[in-house]
Amino acid sequence: MSSEETSQERTEQATPKRIDEAREKGQISRSRELSTMAILMSSALLFLFMGQQLSMSLQNLMRDNFSIERKNIYDDLFLFNAVVDSGREVLIDFSPFLMMLFVIAFFAPMMVGGWLFSPKALSFKWDKLNPISGIKRLFSANSVMELLKALAKFVLVVGIAIFLLWYHVYDLLSIGLNGLESGLIDASGLIIGSFFVICLATVVIASVDVPFQLWNHSKQLKMTKQQLKDEMKETEGKPEVKAQIRALQQELANRRMMEAIPDADVVITNPTHYAVALSYKPDEMATPKLVAKGADLVAERIRNVANEHNVLILPSPMLARALYFSTKVNQEIPAGLYLAVAQVLAYVFQLRETVNVFGSGKPKPPTDLPIPEEFQHD
Repeated sequence: MSSEETSQERTEQATPKRIDEAREKGQISRSRELSTMAILMSSALLFLFMGQQLSMSLQNLMRDNFSIERKNIYDDLFLFNAVVDSGREVLIDFSPFLMMLFVIAFFAPMMVGGWLFSPKALSFKWDKLNPISGIKRLFSANSVMELLKALAKFVLVVGIAIFLLWYHVYDLLSIGLNGLESGLIDASGLIIGSFFVICLATVVIASVDVPFQLWNHSKQLKMTKQQLKDEMKETEGKPEVKAQIRALQQELANRRMMEAIPDADVVITNPTHYAVALSYKPDEMATPKLVAKGADLVAERIRNVANEHNVLILPSPMLARALYFSTKVNQEIPAGLYLAVAQVLAYVFQLRETVNVFGSGKPKPPTDLPIPEEFQHD
């Protein structure tokens, strides 16, 4: 990178090419706070809906494991069987809860940045072992932001926890006065409710972190004006890209040209090698305009489209060649060909006005058209 590039500020938005290259390297916007919020809030909601069922499962588990018959005390395998049975029951009772959390933890990171698997991101990078680079990253703006976020999270969560303890202090003290079953129910209700309120704090944190991560990612991908120019040169300078652009442009031009033929007044042909289509609207145009032209295969397409839309085709080799080589598409005809084109259009308009269906009054097509010498082509 030149000194000129490094001295310039990154003021330009990233191009699609730069964004795609960044994704290939694994550089996308991610919000860990959003993933944490999704997992914790989902856990809290699952506890609210499944808490009673899980609490009853734990009560039954404690009742079974703390009530041991005398005969089982001397059984060497009793403890092992009890642990296996208890583990199986916990797994069965908590498996729906754990499976839902697994799905949420898998899809939560995709909410910002989408799905991405980049082998380049997994490759070993020697610059990560550079202590100077590590110190720079330690005191970078991103590290400062992460430190501020951690402090803000700590203060917010601790503040909410202290408030909940102060608010439920009498409820907490009264739990010890209740029986085992009612005490467990009251304790689980307080724990789940407090956990849900504390998880709401992560919503606030994520709502601040997500816009910051999107802004920071966009800022990191910004380009200097020189980088933008270099990318444009690299992209447009490739021969295959230029050829593709020219082919697309030619295709669009031919498509527009063919769409204009049905509205043309006459198609003048060579009769096989060249074809030109003329249009003249007296109320809209000062002079006739060439709306389509082509040679060989394109000329054949022009004739076919003209036949399909009943556009008059007039063989006039010298005039066809003169118009083909002197006039561009959508350009007015040159003054030197006014007289010849006027005779052709007069014939076309007279032909339209002919009312004798038997053809006795049909005008004769012009044959000896005046073509100036400078417009004549062999």
